[in-house]
Amino acid sequence: MAVCARLCGVGPARGCRRRQQRGGPSEAAAADSEPDTDPEEERIEVGAALAGVGPGPAAARCSLLELPPELLVEIFASLPGTDLPNLAQVCTKFRRILHTDTIWRRRCREEYGVCENLRKLEITGVSCRDVYAKLLHRYRHILGLWQPDIGPYGGLLNVVVDGLFIIGWMYLPPHDPHVDDPMRCKPLFRIHLTERQSATVECMYGHRGPHHGHVQIVKKDEFSTKCNQTDHHRMSGGRQEEFRTWLREEWGRTLEDIFHEHMQELILMKFIYTSQYDNCLTYRRIYLPPSHPDDLVPPGLFKGTYGSHGLELIMLSFHGTRAQGTKITGDPNIPAGQQTVEVDLQRRIQLPEAESPHSFSALSRAVLEAGKQARQQDGAQGPAPPSPDPAPPTKEAARGPAEGCQETQGSTGAAQPPTKPGQPFVLPMGVSSRSQDYPRTCRVCFYGTGLIAGHGFTSPERTPGVFVLFDEDRFGFLWLGLKSFSLYSRVRVAFQSAQAPSARAFDDMLKNIQAPTS
Repeated sequence: MAVCARLCGVGPARGCRRRQQRGGPSEAAAADSEPDTDPEEERIEVGAALAGVGPGPAAARCSLLELPPELLVEIFASLPGTDLPNLAQVCTKFRRILHTDTIWRRRCREEYGVCENLRKLEITGVSCRDVYAKLLHRYRHILGLWQPDIGPYGGLLNVVVDGLFIIGWMYLPPHDPHVDDPMRCKPLFRIHLTERQSATVECMYGHRGPHHGHVQIVKKDEFSTKCNQTDHHRMSGGRQEEFRTWLREEWGRTLEDIFHEHMQELILMKFIYTSQYDNCLTYRRIYLPPSHPDDLVPPGLFKGTYGSHGLELIMLSFHGTRAQGTKITGDPNIPAGQQTVEVDLQRRIQLPEAESPHSFSALSRAVLEAGKQARQQDGAQGPAPPSPDPAPPTKEAARGPAEGCQETQGSTGAAQPPTKPGQPFVLPMGVSSRSQDYPRTCRVCFYGTGLIAGHGFTSPERTPGVFVLFDEDRFGFLWLGLKSFSLYSRVRVAFQSAQAPSARAFDDMLKNIQAPTS
């Protein structure tokens, strides 16, 4: 009654107006027996009252039911799509208005970036409401960045909305050893609406076109795909033809071009192992690392050389005074998910003169001394909580006092390498590298450790090394014990729905992808 009085502004309730309009006692009695308001309208008026509609003669015009339909369409189109089903249950008028395709077209565009021409939908007889409810909203939980569970090899999958499709793109490193080349990608599956207005999953694996597949959301941050027609993956020439085709796609060469016997064994082993997963795969969600203003370089994904294993993907992230590289793709020695390198940003390494024939011996002494100091400091701290670490080196500090003021901005908005040459860098004699096309100047070097192990991740241990920062997009790691050098180059792909919601979520993700191989 009080709510009705505030909305009407003319009496204690709508029943009062009804009784005033009836002249006789019988009509007044009948009015007394009628409910004051229609239940559906009363819920709307209560909502309007809670929204701050005040008393006064103009308050009655603020009822949502009295607004013109075109204005209600604009209001409803600005609400999140997840709230609209509840709104449709309020009353018949709202339910009828929510069938307007303009509302759902806006939700598809603002929430999922779908900007397709509606004529395409009209031809197939599919509405924007169907696209939102049966495709985008239904499969929203699989959008983002994922790591497939393919034993030690891992991988990188980005599920995105592409027009009127949801497509899972598998990203592959460039062919070894061209670490600066762009990433390669191929579709693994796609989801779209058919003329029957139902979502259809199609497997894109193989060379015989799309075929029937299945997607199942296992649990939070995990889903699986299954192919129901694996005969589409087979080739007429049998396994030999499949292997030759896979080798050209994966390595860009034939087996006869690879003279290293150990490398041939590793390649054949990977083909046999990964072929077992061509019909069913499980994926775990991963996030891109969060960035901070004091990070040495922007964190992210990098391609790196790993000897006979070829190019692999790692994720560089910063944690206070330490940086770490986590494998997104791996190999039988160090599987995906493991921390391949760790860098102590407090311990700089001064490189010896490149022309010296004993430069490797001098570098080894400097690295081993830095490692000894690090172990002594860790041992002195003991189990007690360590004191707050000093601030990690900033970008300006890494460039030196003369270079910190020479920052320029590139297309990505990140600070670009200075025009002034940095410290000369040449690999010491006896150190091997898959790629000889590495920069000949570097900004700064730090002490670090790299993870090595035997086949099957047996006897893992951390070996000392040198982290060499070349510029914003390239760095290297010199594995001291192996006398080997790995060059890393930034992955320049704008992945969709890949940002971590919080720093804690990112840390939990790192633990999650490392757990299966620990």
